[in-house]
Amino acid sequence: MKILKHSKLVALALLVGLVMVACGGSNGQDDGELRVVNVNEVVRSVFYAPFYAAIEQGFFADEGLEIALETGQGADRSMVALISGDADIGLMGTEAAIYVYNEGRIDHAMVFAQLTQRAGNFLVSRENIEHFIWDDVRGKTIIGGRPGSKFV
Repeated sequence: MKILKHSKLVALALLVGLVMVACGGSNGQDDGELRVVNVNEVVRSVFYAPFYAAIEQGFFADEGLEIALETGQGADRSMVALISGDADIGLMGTEAAIYVYNEGRIDHAMVFAQLTQRAGNFLVSRENIEHFIWDDVRGKTIIGGRPGSKFV
């Protein structure tokens, strides 16, 4: 049940953020056309599942929004998309925003919502391991979750 509660919070935070972006440039007219919101996610993650479901189920379209979703494959690329204007919203950790802010940039990112509380990493196996311990992975090959990922 904790995951369900967390998923609802993620979906709510994303919806609030997207509505804020959509309303920010609204001229108050309803011309019947969907307003496109460009979202760049750092990586495809199961933690964003409520967001993906809301897109697929048409919940954003019901609110007049069309979500154009891109996957950056790294916080650095997602931040570049955000700062360059290619993305209206970036789904990434706060560290990228902190790096940009510390550089003294005037057009730094604004962090407005927490999407997850923990890293979205999972270790999965082809075989069921009844009593897993981390020593079980010694000498094994681990495949990272995205290009450039490493297991240290």
